Amino acid sequence: MKLYRSLGVLLIVSFLLGACGANGGDGPSLFPTATASPGLPTPHMGLTPAPDERAAVSAYFDALKVNDLGGMYALLTKLSQETITQENFAKRYNDALNEMGAGKFDYEILSSLLSPYTAQVNVRLTYHTALVGDIQRDILMNLAIDSGQWRVQWEDALILPELAGGNSLKMDYEIPARGDIYDRAGLPVATQSEVFAFGIDTGAINYDTIDTLTGELARLCSLNEQNIQDLIAISGTGWYLPMCEGSREEAARLLALNPGGLSVSSYTSRYYANQGFAAPVTGYLLSISAEQLNDYRRLGYRGDERTGQQGIEQWAENYLSGKHGGSLYVVDANGQIVTRLGETAPQAANSVYLTIDTDLQYYAEQALKGFRGAVVVLERDTGRVLAMASSPNYDPNLFDPNTPNSELLNALLSNQEQPLVNRAAQEQYPLGSVFKIITMSAGLESGLYESNTTYDCQYEYTELVPLGGPVLHDWTWTHCQDSIAAGEACDGSSELPSGLLTLPEGLMRSCNPFFYHIGFDLFRFNRANDIANMARSFGLGQPTGIEQIPESAGQIPVPSDEIQATSLAIGQGDTLVTPLQVATFIAAIGNGGTLYRPQLVEKIVDVNGNPVLTFKPEARGTLPLRTDNLKLIQDAMISVVENPRGTANFRLRGLSVPVAGKTGTAETGGLRPHAWFAGYTMAEGDTGLPDIAVAVIVENVGEGSDFAAPIFRWMVETYIYGTPQSVPWFGPIGDPYTPTPFGGIPTRTPRP
Repeated sequence: MKLYRSLGVLLIVSFLLGACGANGGDGPSLFPTATASPGLPTPHMGLTPAPDERAAVSAYFDALKVNDLGGMYALLTKLSQETITQENFAKRYNDALNEMGAGKFDYEILSSLLSPYTAQVNVRLTYHTALVGDIQRDILMNLAIDSGQWRVQWEDALILPELAGGNSLKMDYEIPARGDIYDRAGLPVATQSEVFAFGIDTGAINYDTIDTLTGELARLCSLNEQNIQDLIAISGTGWYLPMCEGSREEAARLLALNPGGLSVSSYTSRYYANQGFAAPVTGYLLSISAEQLNDYRRLGYRGDERTGQQGIEQWAENYLSGKHGGSLYVVDANGQIVTRLGETAPQAANSVYLTIDTDLQYYAEQALKGFRGAVVVLERDTGRVLAMASSPNYDPNLFDPNTPNSELLNALLSNQEQPLVNRAAQEQYPLGSVFKIITMSAGLESGLYESNTTYDCQYEYTELVPLGGPVLHDWTWTHCQDSIAAGEACDGSSELPSGLLTLPEGLMRSCNPFFYHIGFDLFRFNRANDIANMARSFGLGQPTGIEQIPESAGQIPVPSDEIQATSLAIGQGDTLVTPLQVATFIAAIGNGGTLYRPQLVEKIVDVNGNPVLTFKPEARGTLPLRTDNLKLIQDAMISVVENPRGTANFRLRGLSVPVAGKTGTAETGGLRPHAWFAGYTMAEGDTGLPDIAVAVIVENVGEGSDFAAPIFRWMVETYIYGTPQSVPWFGPIGDPYTPTPFGGIPTRTPRP
């Protein structure tokens, strides 16, 4: 009898000692779900060891760490689940965590006290909050055996002891003003300002001054005056026609004239200058969505702020939003303050200075008016982005909920041409003949081709025919067919075959058969990867690393047969690139071979003007070209412009700044081709300005020499002289020959 009693005491002591152990979170959880596990002991089984109460506590708080409130609720006792619904349980935790701004959480199990049916565990909780620092509390957590498992007995004090009895948390926020965005010269791009929303009240038009009304609105809003007048004519009276937003300075003349029919509403908000002239770079602000609310609240946001979406606004959100301040209180059910848990003062926001040049950006956008396409201008030797234009563009001011011109936003969001896509960095295109620079590089570096290697460039390329492939043609053949169709003779330099060419002359003339042959040749000599590898070493097929804006990687295929090899050699087939990638590798050719990471931010400064972050050029690679081969490519690109037979000579003749470049006409499969031109300046300091690299694409318009090369010229002239010095053949830039109908003005709305 004594033996049995001694054995029982030993078992009880061993059982109790086994209840003490290490901190929470160690060891596997036995309770991933609320269902009972087969074979687990139940209380009536006497002294058989019960489930590990620490594992239950760890499972509960590990779920909190990953915000798995449903998993936490499943670990409550059935009685607790009868007293609080899962929805109210989740709300209680979310409200507390959000009000604290607690984005991270830790716990530590200090001790436990165990009986066969219940347990009490001492836990140290630490909430890492965004505004008031760490909040640390020790709590006693009660558990009970329920269906063979340890489950948590719910009470408000499990969150914080101060919340017992139905108390809650309340944060009194102090929110600093959002930081400004400036261009490289300190001109405002986005800032807090008085904003004017302009429209037309068709019932109040004075037809004696209608030309003043439509002319001034066209100038301010960058719209077509005739389109505005046409819209007025079909609208009749009693309609409101939204136009655009503007600052007092931008609209000073219009406000002073105040012609009959002008409708003006003003409000204070974040204003993007010149109707958001750099929208693909800046991005825009939106109210925090329901899906984002918890995440932002736990970063210390109140929840009613507008936060950055896309571009610099999103990338620099932490800088531009400053640091919220606040006082965290415990309040009772009547909203009366019980105690204050902590406080912190707000910190002023920083401001961002872009590398963007306002004039260059403005004229880049004007050059693309009415077209779809993109322009990228880089500082050739540093990677600074001086201009990045995408067309069609959009006005970030339209996302402001205060504007009465919200119908313009509806039209923007439903626009099939996707103006919110930054074509400079996100859209992917076939590169066409600009890619021949890479094919020439691969041919030279392979050792199979030299500067004096020749090829007889005729209309047709037939090496694929014995393999069952098609007869391919040179671009001169297409020109000849166009002349024949027009009843003219094929006797011009752009209509006759180029004849015998050296390799650099092949690039200068952009001879398709020569480059078909290089691709075919490399494939046949077991060098199928050479062109693709060269393209990747030029930065294609991968992001540029710009960081501040979203970008696409593009696509560089490896050919599997001779037909694909010839297609890749002229930048067609499955080859896809972004204009930003093209500008980057063109800059590298011009600067001697260094691929720089493009950057949009010049510096970030605090409220006192002290730098927080400063731009530094960052090399991310080197073109794998021997010095003599790089020089051959540079000279060939110069001849594209300077040689009378060069494909860009006619359009760039007389340009006062020496440049090098390459035309491209990328087939699109049924539609008109995309027009490309990419090049760089070679002033070498003579202008007092750093040299630049420019990439231009105009979608579905025709040849690169006809459309993209004139825009390249326009950008170079603007950079050197401050304003363009020439007018392209297709008409004054800013009012091209294919304007967007009604300039993007949406349908009319009834005047209230």
